[in-house]
Amino acid sequence: MDITKIPQIKHTDSDNFFLLAGPCAIEGEDMAMRIAEKVVAITDKLKIPYVFKGSFKKANRSRIDSFTGIGDEKALKILKKVSETFKVPTITDIHEISDAAMAAEYVDVLQIPAFLVRQTDLVVAAAETGKVVNLKKGQFMSPESMQHAVKKVTDSGNEQVWITDRGTMFGYQDMIVDFRGVPTMKQYAPVVLDVTHSLQQPNQSSGVTGGRPALIGTMARAGIAAGVDGLFMETHFDPANAKSDGANMLDLSLLEKLLTDLTAIRKTINSL
Repeated sequence: MDITKIPQIKHTDSDNFFLLAGPCAIEGEDMAMRIAEKVVAITDKLKIPYVFKGSFKKANRSRIDSFTGIGDEKALKILKKVSETFKVPTITDIHEISDAAMAAEYVDVLQIPAFLVRQTDLVVAAAETGKVVNLKKGQFMSPESMQHAVKKVTDSGNEQVWITDRGTMFGYQDMIVDFRGVPTMKQYAPVVLDVTHSLQQPNQSSGVTGGRPALIGTMARAGIAAGVDGLFMETHFDPANAKSDGANMLDLSLLEKLLTDLTAIRKTINSL
């Protein structure tokens, strides 16, 4: 697909990777605007096409007392304000068929979570909104099997589809990325690497997911070298106190240096 078709997307002539980044969940307007302002400034400087990411609700939680959101409409309105204020597109994940039409009123890209990517009715509902659909590869799925998820979108009359790899389960409490899957999945759709979720350590006995954020740079560099079209990463100015997925998020203060390095690697790859 052509990312130039996404409303408000900038720097599409830079031949750089595109970036989906923001907090795991929308915790409030101030935090969302603060993160967006910082990331927009960096991506404008480096000419990286950018889509602001934020979940309007978190339906997949280990424990019933985990943070799930501030209210659907409230969070979606914040995403819309981010888009209107900073002139960037936005992406959020959906979990139920009814979420598709609702979220499509506020954002530009609908994301299907990895655990739900085989749910045909959900994928079709997202596709039928006409929005870009970002399919997270299930932790239990092979790269080859993602062609069928993509076909569900295209057979619904929507050619705007991405695949995002977020790692494969390795035992019970770890994830691993098989970079051999990148060229395979690129046959079906543009491929994004979810850097931060690939470093999760799920299924902890505490019911709170762990992670290895010290390896974010390593994972991102490997993804660019492997030829991914885009990167997905969650970032926060205070990961230790983030209400969701803080254990594997990138500290916002580290983002500019990382994206600068990745842009240089991309330029080298493009010159080969």
